[in-house]
Amino acid sequence: MSEARRVKVIVPIPMGPEGVTARAAQLPPDRIAPGLRPEFTAVAWGAALGDSYHDMLLMDWTVFQAGLDAERDGYAAVLVDTVSDSGVRALRSALSIPVVGPGEVAFANAMMLGKRFTILTMWKPWFPLYEKTLAEYGWAGRLASIRHIDTRPDLTELLAGKEEVVFGRLLEAARTAIAEDGADVIVLGSTTMHQSAEFLAAHLPVPVINPGLVAWKQLEMWLALGLSHSKVAFPPPEVPRADLVRRALP
Repeated sequence: MSEARRVKVIVPIPMGPEGVTARAAQLPPDRIAPGLRPEFTAVAWGAALGDSYHDMLLMDWTVFQAGLDAERDGYAAVLVDTVSDSGVRALRSALSIPVVGPGEVAFANAMMLGKRFTILTMWKPWFPLYEKTLAEYGWAGRLASIRHIDTRPDLTELLAGKEEVVFGRLLEAARTAIAEDGADVIVLGSTTMHQSAEFLAAHLPVPVINPGLVAWKQLEMWLALGLSHSKVAFPPPEVPRADLVRRALP
């Protein structure tokens, strides 16, 4: 039997093994194609919550640092574990292997599954993350709304132990988005919300997109078809600075 092809999954917030394990649970073994192995790893330093432009800069930089050597280290692809798609475009410039961001994949699928989608998220400080990516991709016109439940996220334990309260509030916000905003697809605003995906899908009349899982399946398809990003669209730098990036690591 041939050795599994490894995929580097970069968690954009520094955390210990328990937090990384909780995030890895979004990809259960029965959803992973044979011959592939996701390897979740958190950035060595950086942002705390992704709640500000300060943290957005740190997430871009530290994800780029964490993924820069993925191709050299034998990984088949890189998946960035955040709907903000932090560092994705810079990594596509530096690497030839596929680099996938859950935000881009989730929004693209939402536009194929419906006409207008709502991003359902935990709190308002995350709104700039979505506004940035939607502006970059040119998809803001297909957005019905961004809805939040005014709940500070726990990026280590995620929603564990809070299901009875959080799931109900997410459901109420999603129903409001459908009834008042015209949403016909719901996109979870964070890979840290994956524990709510099945519950919401079972109680809503529209598709619910779990971004981490959808991004993983997109990556599987690209690998199966031998596809990767265009190096015309994401050209490499004329003067690479990989050595300086490595020196900046803690």
